[in-house]
Amino acid sequence: MGILVTILVGAVAGWLADLVFKRFSFSIWLQILIGIAGSFVGSWVLGDDLQVMFDLPDLLARILTAFLGALVILGIVAFFKSRQNS
Repeated sequence: MGILVTILVGAVAGWLADLVFKRFSFSIWLQILIGIAGSFVGSWVLGDDLQVMFDLPDLLARILTAFLGALVILGIVAFFKSRQNS
């Protein structure tokens, strides 16, 4: 059950992050991978701070943490792509 929840959270977070960064248009599989990687980055940076500060349900806190982590990853990718093109 834990892997299924991780994939679901990764899919939602990766999809939301892909919507924010409109210059990328990733496949669903890459969105899931970015979301899962984002959950690791987000939990490393934030830990359980979102859930504690805003008293969020566990699933929503996981999705927001993964989303913020995925934004960090896509922001770094966009930074390096822009530096490479100039």
